[in-house]
Amino acid sequence: MKFINTWYPVILAFGCLLYSVTYGILGMYEEAQYSAHWPGTILLFAIAIRQRRKT
Repeated sequence: MKFINTWYPVILAFGCLLYSVTYGILGMYEEAQYSAHWPGTILLFAIAIRQRRKT
């Protein structure tokens, strides 16, 4: 459980990356380009949230 609590942003970002790649493979290039920004955004928000914690 500690592993999931620590690494959930990376797992979620990887899932979004696979989602975007799947769209690209299927030929939906606009959707792939739109969803390609999600992993970076998720990781940046995770960093920001962890820096604001006081534990």
